[in-house]
Amino acid sequence: MPDNTLQSIDARTGQPHGAAWPESTPAEIDAAVAAAASAADAFAATPAADRAALLRELAEALEAQREALVPVADRESGLGPVRLNGELDRTAFQLRGFADVLERGAAHPVQDDAAVAGAPPAGRPRLTRVRVPVGPVAMFSASNFPFAFSVLGGDTASALAAGCPVVVKAHPAHPELSRQTAALAQSVVAARGLPAGVFQLAQGGSIEAGVRLVQAPAIAAVAFTGSFKGGTALAKVAAERQRPIPFYGELGSVNPLVALPSALQANGAALAETLAGSICLGSGQFCTSPGVIVVRQDASGDAFVQALADKLRPLAPHAMLTPGIRGAFDRGVAAWRGHGKLKALVSETAEAGATPRPFLGEVQAADFIADPALHEEVFGSAALVVRVASIEETVAVLQAIGGSLTVTLWGANADTSEHRTLVRAATQVAGRVLFAGVPTGVAVTGAQMHGGPYPASTAPFTTSVGYAALDRFLRPVALQDAPAWLIERNGVPC
Repeated sequence: MPDNTLQSIDARTGQPHGAAWPESTPAEIDAAVAAAASAADAFAATPAADRAALLRELAEALEAQREALVPVADRESGLGPVRLNGELDRTAFQLRGFADVLERGAAHPVQDDAAVAGAPPAGRPRLTRVRVPVGPVAMFSASNFPFAFSVLGGDTASALAAGCPVVVKAHPAHPELSRQTAALAQSVVAARGLPAGVFQLAQGGSIEAGVRLVQAPAIAAVAFTGSFKGGTALAKVAAERQRPIPFYGELGSVNPLVALPSALQANGAALAETLAGSICLGSGQFCTSPGVIVVRQDASGDAFVQALADKLRPLAPHAMLTPGIRGAFDRGVAAWRGHGKLKALVSETAEAGATPRPFLGEVQAADFIADPALHEEVFGSAALVVRVASIEETVAVLQAIGGSLTVTLWGANADTSEHRTLVRAATQVAGRVLFAGVPTGVAVTGAQMHGGPYPASTAPFTTSVGYAALDRFLRPVALQDAPAWLIERNGVPC
């Protein structure tokens, strides 16, 4: 299939379903952006209650089309109706959650500092700080969440909540689902009497299609969830435009999990079973899948690693989302198998055409730290156990990994100097630090932080999950000595 052609593929059989269709042409992408630009001023000035109503109606329409959409998503992803129905529920929950935020007034907070007579610095004019939508947002859908991080996912919800038109770049792994979901969204936008430019769709698997969208002069920000290679390439495009724009990219993560001896001595067998399930959840195709397991070089660590291997070995991950993702997984595992410093603990080679097998390797901390290739994510049901001798060596492992979406610390419950050191190191490299459970699963709430220092994301001060995601698309503006009519708008843009 040529790069400029889209085709719905049955994920389980690899066979095409229905007729192919061409990707969006450069002219069509330009027209989508132009429509978004023409709608931007009017949409920015809509009351928060109107945008909340739009989000609620999108959630209702999504749920109303469940019986039609979930089978398409299942055919194109192979993720199964249970998982996909849950993901659709999450997507509707996100849309309604941002509506709640709008109705509470969070999108248009106002900080009003009254004038003070006299010369500066004590004296000052009246300053009123408000926030304005940045303008049209290009949103790149993810492959691994056909609903929640796709056409009507969190990036779209947060941008619309902010008052920004959205041009969605659909993921070619689920093109027919994207077309149907986009049609649903466009019908809701039209029914509410909003300009069509509020929601636009571009489709294509080629590099050129994505670059064209990011380079479009009217695009004011980009939200991206995907691979490190693709994200960094598009971030470079965004930075090199004549007018550089923010690029909010989630690029992947190895999500180190530190299992301290106290936790393993108390509950090692149960923790091993939980962790094995997390490594294989969704065939390892979660951005928060634990890929590095840091374990002390002692008897409790030996027993835990053996239990983890025993629990992982019989698990059977389902088919991966696309042949490309599967190929990258197989190449990554092959590189680990051939690494001279790495011991394979679970390493069954999948037969041709079979679903992937889980992989677990073990390496000593010094060898792991010395080899940057071992710090890279292998996207799938694979993880490395790194054996350490001390808290200091654990910290060195975390620092070698660098930016991560999550760090999990099992057993850091007591207030000790070592645990403070470990928590400090974890918070320096991750956007979310867990002290119980596993990192797979990201709650949608106000306190959530789904991001992290590079290379986990390109904008570590922002989140792509949770209601603070709204902040990415609202720019602060100070109004000095504003007239009464403008103050009376209470932060709603003109």
